Amino acid sequence: MLEGKFEQASTMKKVIEAIKDSVKLCNFNCSQSDGITVQAIDDSRVLLIALKLDPSCFQEFRCDKDSVLGLDLESLGVILKQGSSNDIMTLIAEDNPDVLLLVFEDHEKDRISEFSLKLIDIDSDVLTIDDMDHDCSISMPSADFAKVVRDMRTLSESLQILVTKDSIKFKADGSIGTGSVILKAHTDLDDTKKSVRIDMNKPVNLSFGAKYLNDIVKASSLADTVNIKLTDKAPALIEYKLQGGYLRYYLAPKFEDEE
Repeated sequence: MLEGKFEQASTMKKVIEAIKDSVKLCNFNCSQSDGITVQAIDDSRVLLIALKLDPSCFQEFRCDKDSVLGLDLESLGVILKQGSSNDIMTLIAEDNPDVLLLVFEDHEKDRISEFSLKLIDIDSDVLTIDDMDHDCSISMPSADFAKVVRDMRTLSESLQILVTKDSIKFKADGSIGTGSVILKAHTDLDDTKKSVRIDMNKPVNLSFGAKYLNDIVKASSLADTVNIKLTDKAPALIEYKLQGGYLRYYLAPKFEDEE
């Protein structure tokens, strides 16, 4: 039996909002040691999503038997909207489930709501993602990254990212004009979460689809800081760390013949 209780439903709500526009169907892999993990690729095979919710993400977690829950994220999102963000939420599934049960507990109103979601069979391969050395690593406020991405999206379908030793330049060049934003590396001693850090082995100049980045920054509410790792001619790794886990996006860059 699987039973995972979140102290607040908002955790799961934010996670699903962050990925449901990129992938529609995915398997939730459940185990006692790893908690819940997800790996899914979008239809265009440009973006890979990796989610890990460790047992420590939950107020209580139990998984008697490894199981796979095939879920339609749009349908799951509809059910999650039925509960308040402050509700205690529990995911429940039997050992050989055909439904996922979601229970919302509102202690202020002394109310318990239960919903069941039908599971589906999804064929998917789990890829092995090896750790690799990156040309540069960036740590910056997730809200700042989201604003840059959304602002530049109004100008172009591509966002160029140029990284040097002490700065990051975001540039968009579209039919109505161009725009750029330069962020200097700095440390905020009063609030380190507002710092911009750059760890560079060599400069990077890459372009990415603005549509995909716009979907990725929907995860900004999950973490104050976003970590971005870039390597020439390789997918970018964009990571939001959770309290006991992570949400990672691997986004393939655009090349000149795609512009």
